[in-house]
Order: sequence, then C-alpha cells, then structure tokens
Amino acid sequence: MNRIDGPLKVSGRATYAYEQPHGEPLYGVLLGASIGKGRIARLSVAAAEATPGVHLVMTHRNAPAQAPFGEPTVRPGVQRPRPVVFQPEVRYFDEPVALVVAESFEIARAATEEIEIEYREAGGTFSLDDAREAIYAPAMANAGLATDSVLGDPDGAFAAAPVKFDQTYTNAFEHHAPMEPHAAHAIWDGDQVTIYTSAQTPAQIKDGVSNTLQIPPENVRVISPFIGGGFGSKLIAHAEIISAVLAARMLNRPVKVALTRQQMFANAGHRPMFEQRFRIAADTGGRLISFSHDSLCTTSRFEEFAEQAATAYRSMYAAPNRATRHRLAPLDINRGEWMRAPGEAPGLLAGECAMDELAEQLGIDPIEFRIRNEPERDPERDVPFSTRGLVQCMREGAQRFGWNRRVAKPASVMEGRKLIGIGMSAAIRPNLIGPGACRVRIHADGRLTVELDMTDIGTGTYTILAQIAADSMGLPIDRVGVALGDTRFPKTSGSGGSWGSGSTGAALHDACRLLKEQITTAARAMSNSPLFGATAENALFSGSRVTIGDRSAALTEILTVVAPKGLSAEGKVERGQALKDFSQHTYGAHFAEVSVDADTGEIRLRRMLGVFAAGRILNPKTARSQIIGGMIWGVGSALMEEGGLDPRYGNFLYSDLANYHVPVHADIQDIDAVFLDEYDDKSNVFGSKGIGELGICGAGAALANAVYNATGSRIRSFPITVENVLPGLPDA
Repeated sequence: MNRIDGPLKVSGRATYAYEQPHGEPLYGVLLGASIGKGRIARLSVAAAEATPGVHLVMTHRNAPAQAPFGEPTVRPGVQRPRPVVFQPEVRYFDEPVALVVAESFEIARAATEEIEIEYREAGGTFSLDDAREAIYAPAMANAGLATDSVLGDPDGAFAAAPVKFDQTYTNAFEHHAPMEPHAAHAIWDGDQVTIYTSAQTPAQIKDGVSNTLQIPPENVRVISPFIGGGFGSKLIAHAEIISAVLAARMLNRPVKVALTRQQMFANAGHRPMFEQRFRIAADTGGRLISFSHDSLCTTSRFEEFAEQAATAYRSMYAAPNRATRHRLAPLDINRGEWMRAPGEAPGLLAGECAMDELAEQLGIDPIEFRIRNEPERDPERDVPFSTRGLVQCMREGAQRFGWNRRVAKPASVMEGRKLIGIGMSAAIRPNLIGPGACRVRIHADGRLTVELDMTDIGTGTYTILAQIAADSMGLPIDRVGVALGDTRFPKTSGSGGSWGSGSTGAALHDACRLLKEQITTAARAMSNSPLFGATAENALFSGSRVTIGDRSAALTEILTVVAPKGLSAEGKVERGQALKDFSQHTYGAHFAEVSVDADTGEIRLRRMLGVFAAGRILNPKTARSQIIGGMIWGVGSALMEEGGLDPRYGNFLYSDLANYHVPVHADIQDIDAVFLDEYDDKSNVFGSKGIGELGICGAGAALANAVYNATGSRIRSFPITVENVLPGLPDA
C-alpha cells in the first residue's frame, strides 16, 4: 500500500515546523562561537540592536533565567535542561553565543554580522591522540547497556590459540544531515507555549523545554505532524527550540528559529569517531575460541555519550571466551548523539571486515566461516533466541547474488581497466518494544480517528497505523484518520530505535480491542440495538459490519443507536517479559559487487543485495524503502562520509553537503532488498519487528570486503577513499 501522506508531501501540503502559519512571526538567527574553547572577553551588540527591523539581541547578559546544564553524566540526558546563550564560557566551536530576532530572516542574519566579540581562547583537546591520557570507562554504555562484558578467559585463550587475528579499525565522524533542517516555531499564550518543531520524540522535547525553563510540563505543547528526516538527531531539545521559546516569551510574538545546514554539523549531534580493536582466535577448523572487541570513541567533555559499538557481538557469534569493552576519549566538542543504528552501524562496519580477514587466514569461505560459528543460544546471556534467521539470510542471499561465482583470490578479476570484487557481511540489531499509549475514537458515521504523539519521520508510520486500525476494526482504509505528533495525544516512545510501528502499533491494537468490547457490550445490552440479546461469545468486525453468531448489522447502524456521539478507548503497550526471557533481534546478510579503477583507484558500487529476517512485514513497500535507505547509508559510511574535525581549532571541516559527501543517485546503480517469511510471536501481537535501522547494520562492510576482493588491499580506516586505495593497487 502506498503512503497515505504521500500526496500531501509531493503537493507541498505537508506543513513542516518552519512553515506553520501562526500570527505574525519574527525570525531568529543564532550566532555561533568562532573558537573551540575559551571565554567571551568583550561583547558589543549596539550596532546589531540599532539595525532597522531588529527586535532583540539575546546574549548571556540578558537571556532569561534557565536551569543549569548539570553534570556530564546526568541521566536520562534526553530530558535534561539545555540552556542556551547562558554563560560567557565557550564549550565547543559554533556553540550559540547570541540570538538575533528580526522582522525577517535576512535582517536577522545580517545583524549577526554587526555583533562584535573578542574571545580569550583556552587550550582545547580536539583529536583522539591528544585525549589518550584522559581515556576512561563510562559507568554504562548508551541505552543502559553494560560497559564491559567478559566470559571465560579471552586473553588466555587468545594467547594459546593456533590461529589469531589482531587488528584495529578507525571510523570517521559522521553527521545525520536530514533534509529538513532543525527548526522551531514558538507561540506563547499566557503561560502556555506551543512549539511546532521537527521532533522525533515530542514527549522528550516537551520535558526538555519544561526542565530548562522550569515551567510545568502541562504548560508546554509540542506539535510535529510532518518531519523531513531525523535519523536520531531530533530526539532532544537543541538550541533552535530553546532559543525560539525564550525569545517568543520575551517579545510576546511568535518566533521562528532554524539552524542553517552549516550550524547543524556542530549543534545537532553526530556519530563519534571510533577506534575499534578486534582480537579473534580460532582453531584450525574455523571454530572461534576467543572473541574480543574493544571500542574507543570520542565524547564531549561537558556531556557524555557512550555509543555501544561493541554490543552487537555479544549476540552474534559463538565463542566460549569473549570480551566486549567500551572506553571514551573526552574532546572539547559538542556531544555525539544517537545516529541510525547507534552501536551496530560502526561496530559491524569494522567487525564484519575482521571476520572476513580471519576467514581468509583460515582459508575458509566467509559465509561458511560465519555458519560454523552460529550459536544455538545467546552466547553471553545464555537464553534462547526468539527467532534466528541469520544463516537463512546468508544462504538465500548467496544463491540470489551468485556468490558461487566469486573468485576468492583477490585482484583476480578485471574488466578492461576495472578490478572487480565481491564481498558480503552479516547484520544483527536488537528488537525493542517501547512503552506507550494510543487513543481511538469512532464516530456515529463509522469514521475512526487514531491519536498518539508518535511521529512519522519518513518511515511510513501514518500508513502502517492506518492499516492496523482498518484491519482491526474491519473498516476500509479511507474511513481511518491518523493524527500524530502532538503532546496532547497519548504519550509514546516516539520514533527512534526501530520500535515505532511495533510498539505504537501494539498500543493501537489494544485500543481497538477495547473499543470493540465497548461496541459489542452496548450492542448486546441496548434494546433498540439490532444486535440486542445476541449471545454468541465472539464478535467479528469486518466489512464495516459487526457479526455475532448468525446475526449481523452495519457498524453505523449500531453506533447510531448505542453511541450517537461516538465512543473512545485508550490502549497501551509495555516492555514485555519476552525481552528478558529471549534474545530478540533482526538479522540480515549484505552482498556487494564493486569495480575499482586500476589507474585512478575510483570505487564504484555495481550492485548490492540485502536479505533480511525481521519478523512479519506489515507493509512490504514501505519496509523495502526503509531497508534500501539504510543500505545506501551503509555505502556512505564505507566510502564517503567523513566529518573531519580540525585538530587545531575544533571545527568540523566538512560542514555542508558540498564537502560532506553522501551517496547520490549516480552512486547507486542496482540495489535490492528481500525479506524472508518470518513471524516472531515473542515480539508483539503482529509477530513483527523493527526494521528502520537494520538496513545500515553491516552494509558498509560488504563493500569494504568487496574492495579488498577487487584489489588485494585491505583498508582499515573508514571511509575508504581514493587516496587509501591507490598505494595498494596491484601493478596491472
């Protein structure tokens, strides 16, 4: 089924945060610091304030009182106070130091150039190497996961093993860069503020604003009906939201603030830089004896973020001796944040290359090597898997892709001046259920309205929820309306972590169940109901009719009598016991074929296939779109995306889409995704699982392994670029 919000988007009628037509808004532009660490020594805003059309220049001198930021490891960080322009100290390059509000965006932007600032710089730490003496172990990794895990004697087993692999990989900084920039439109009405913003989790934004301004949460309303991408960057209240809210209250006018594309690179989170060491040992038959994954990533000095890159391998392959560890290197930069498949994306990009390298040492086919180390139970938790489709994904993908035609010896296949290579990788991602609620309202004319604060960040949530409601209530899809992204609706866990449709869909299903019980009870009990006195146990809702036993009536006929003003019900979903009793994941296998120019080192993806086991697929069309988007992002991680932190000044060198390279249509020639038939009854009432992040997991490693197969040159620093490949090209 096509997306029900598609016509609105392609016709320009899907209204985004900055476009909301409320009152006569003013426009705010943030000015960022031009140093990486230090303090404002002199500040003059007189010229900016004198600019015609300027209504406010907000700095630390006149900014309203805000709650203090707090300690670096405050948890949960998603709801912590996030004050803006609140102090003369500068914590990172481009941190907002002033907000100019004017009659137009152009006037506000011009006025920022009139602000005079002199800084007293302090010595900052802007590179991983410079931070090595400060490396530490966090109390926990992201999502509350254990920092370290150790089973058996991994070091001793590694030392005694006949076949050993010990290598380190590096991953560059990456940035989300959603198509819609971060934006907010704040409107005060007395002591109540309404914020139209681009948010993945409206409830968390609401709490963040409430905690920052120290106002009751019921005085904050967040509305996010349409969002142009998020990828994890829109989970918390960033500077554009807080500054718009403060300025709107000071001026008693609606205020819009949007980050520029360049400002997003420093102020809207990023994926940290990683250094990952893998020490893996096996016997001569290819059975793993020891598996150790040590992840070191950058974090902000003033706010901790410990991305869980090593946790994927806690459930991936069998090995009696194993260890995973997370360490952090503090830099004077803004914090890293959740970015599509946090942990799994960088961890599998490196780890699946390591598995291929060890397979080659052993002389074993990479797929066969992985199959030989398939666990029967979760290797670390020692609980059964709810489902485990990894081997089937690899075998199905190998057959479809033509893996048997791969030449194992690197640099053996050429077409003209192009070296040709094929690679594969495996994928895993936890399946999570987030708590939440949903309200459904049915009207006497048979129309159904679904209400919840869940957002659709482009994943197809509107469509999936409409399908679930229509199916549950036995209504045609055009009789179902879905209202999302408003904190006045029941609270959910929002859109993130691949739990959207599975969690909110289950809450919706529960709400529909309760609504059907109300309708059925009233239809049986009311004397003027066409189903009065029906005694059959179950009621069937189908074709806009209600059937009890051998009696049937149109739903509208029943509602007109029993509920002329309509009925409503609220359902909920909670984190289930199944997540404790079972190891629950989605799985995949990626296959890629690349060409590498023998003279220039230029890498081109020729074709790519992903095969996935992700429970019941609720909408194959939107699911395939999500998976392919993730796979393409994996191409970017492997070959293009590099934030590039300047070790001298602390600024990201590539801070726009001209210099920060991402895949475009010309880079993706032939790509496909296939789902295996699977049902996981431990996941939710549908047997479905989350898929929004599965596509990126491990995808880049398939390309990296293909580049090695093409050239014989193993690159362990991502992204793999021409300058990495050229020195190792064979003499062709």
